[in-house]
Amino acid sequence: MRWGFFVASEAADQRFMKRALELAEKARGYTSPNPMVGAVVVKNGKIIGEGYHHAAGRPHAEIEAMRKAKMRCQGATLYVSLEPCCHTGLTKPCTEAIIKAGIRQVVFAVKDPDRRVNGRGARVLKKAGVEVRGNLMADQARQLNEQYFGYHDNGRPFVTLKLAQSLDGRIAVSSGESRWITGKPARKLAHQLRAQSDAVVVGRGTVLHDNPALTVRHVKGRNPYRVVVTSDPKLPGNSRLLMLNDDGRTIIATGAVPNRRARTDSGKVSLTYWKLKKTRQGMIDLNDLVEKADRFGLQSLLVEGGSRLAGSFVKAGLVDKYVFVVAPMIIGEGVNSVTGFGVKRVIDSVRLEHTTTITLGKDLAIIGYPQRSK
Repeated sequence: MRWGFFVASEAADQRFMKRALELAEKARGYTSPNPMVGAVVVKNGKIIGEGYHHAAGRPHAEIEAMRKAKMRCQGATLYVSLEPCCHTGLTKPCTEAIIKAGIRQVVFAVKDPDRRVNGRGARVLKKAGVEVRGNLMADQARQLNEQYFGYHDNGRPFVTLKLAQSLDGRIAVSSGESRWITGKPARKLAHQLRAQSDAVVVGRGTVLHDNPALTVRHVKGRNPYRVVVTSDPKLPGNSRLLMLNDDGRTIIATGAVPNRRARTDSGKVSLTYWKLKKTRQGMIDLNDLVEKADRFGLQSLLVEGGSRLAGSFVKAGLVDKYVFVVAPMIIGEGVNSVTGFGVKRVIDSVRLEHTTTITLGKDLAIIGYPQRSK
């Protein structure tokens, strides 16, 4: 494709799109419910403007890049890591701005799975006479926004299960103590996962034994919502989830009380309660939990335990990504990392694919995705 006197090579395409993906990554943890998107404006083989989407409600990546390119956009090519939007939300359609700026060609990595776009953005641009090419570095673009794509592909929040365990699969010693099985680098990873998730989900046992704050401290990022799944809605008064709830982000998910938002004496919202359905076996229905999280506006959930909650999510087939951090220690008798789930045949085990391993100090993180039936 030609613009001016410059002919785009495959290597140049890859280089410009790689830059767009790098820019998108800068906003990890800040854009939900929107995806991370980066864009560069190229003319005569040189980048003349670049930008990325900083947060929901802020200008989209295409707008940022074109503003920096200013009047030089006429006849230029725009590389963007996701198909440009064509609908009005918190911001105006990017397609409208692209056409108005005089961009000659748009190259995007992958179609936007949002049904309001999903190919429509490309069609709007083509109808206006803009050359459009897609599917450049699509796999990398999908991986970048795996939670966003998972949410739209599955019609429910993307669920990541993260557990820290010993070599023999224990997350705590027999007394229930679990601090600290893994080291500081592993804890930093846990906080990165929190910052990238809309909500962290734990069971009552984790609250009682660890008294976690479930906030983001070891990295920069937003605090997620904090969801406690419990049959007993009353938490101890010294629970940090109650004492540090000035942001009103603690949610009690239980079958014991109706949906409501409790207020303090000053009238400030303190706790949110979700009333969950129960299964025939009298257990909390996790499918109902995920559905309520969706209705609440949460696109991604990070399950941090304990063992029974982890097993219930695995058994329900709701886990989309596994992150197991293994410490080089043997505990012996203690708390299994996953309980309440088991198979009678090896062939029925949950098997992971596309696995990667990361060294975290003395610990090892194993990350993978469950094999789905074809």
